[in-house]
Amino acid sequence: MIYKNDLIHIKFEENEIPWFIVFTNEKKKEFSHCTQEEKMEILRCLDIIEKLMLEYYNPEKVNIASFGNYVPHVHFHIMARFKEDSFFPESMWGKKQRESNLKLPSNKEFISSLKIKLNS
Repeated sequence: MIYKNDLIHIKFEENEIPWFIVFTNEKKKEFSHCTQEEKMEILRCLDIIEKLMLEYYNPEKVNIASFGNYVPHVHFHIMARFKEDSFFPESMWGKKQRESNLKLPSNKEFISSLKIKLNS
């Protein structure tokens, strides 16, 4: 876990691409079950992560997805995508397109910067 407050927490997903997941702390099945405060906090964090990803990694695209079929708990995936990643243009849950040898800047430095922005 890289960040937590009273409403949400954020995890880093180990993968070839930068991938974060924003969860509500309380188990709620649908986004519409969230309080207005939870919704706004989720959107605030997605906005911060996306903007920092665009600046730091310079991806082709940033994907934001909410899939809760296996984990019926409100959460949002946010992923920096690159033409050279293994699945592009497919989703990361799709059919692998190629072997990837992405050379990306340090996730550790990104996470340090992200923590500062999330806490400000």
